[in-house]
Amino acid sequence: MDSLLIAADKALRTLFARPRASETSPAQAHAAQPDLPDAERRLSGALMRVNHVGEVCAQALYLAQAAVTRDPQLREHLLEAAQEETDHLAWTRERLEALGARPSLLNPLWFGGAFALGLAAAKVGDRVSLGFVVETENQVSAHLQGHLARLPEADAASRAVVARMKEDEERHATQAQTAGAQELPPAAKALMKAAAKVMTTTAHYI
Repeated sequence: MDSLLIAADKALRTLFARPRASETSPAQAHAAQPDLPDAERRLSGALMRVNHVGEVCAQALYLAQAAVTRDPQLREHLLEAAQEETDHLAWTRERLEALGARPSLLNPLWFGGAFALGLAAAKVGDRVSLGFVVETENQVSAHLQGHLARLPEADAASRAVVARMKEDEERHATQAQTAGAQELPPAAKALMKAAAKVMTTTAHYI
């Protein structure tokens, strides 16, 4: 019950409170970058909105898995990863505001769906839950690499945030693999990719 109450509190904070990072955003090193042309600013805003949605979903996944697992060490690992994702959430929110863009209007929907997926994976078993983490983080890393290719070169602040996020996501995947993750079947991976495609395409605009 305590775990579920903590998860509910975190959900409300993720969706309706301003996230606070424990570490300064990588964007701060580029605070003096010149203003972007309107078209580039809109593109960066749309891409960072998608990245913000990804961090909302990451919070939901990790919190759901931490709430279900009975392994104290795994729970601690998941909550630590969730804290790093909170940094990402704050950094992407800061970039949205700097770019004059808004978060996705569908964030409660994305959070609820990701939380349900996290619960389902965790209830199958810890190794499957960790496998879900590995696949999720690998897909997110590939997605972020794609954004690095699309973000305007002049938007050094957003590019610095995305590059750091990619590094952290890859580390999370490696840690989950080392902890004994079970590889997911190809059908599950394909379904996750399809769901992610729907989410990222929609969040680009809404």
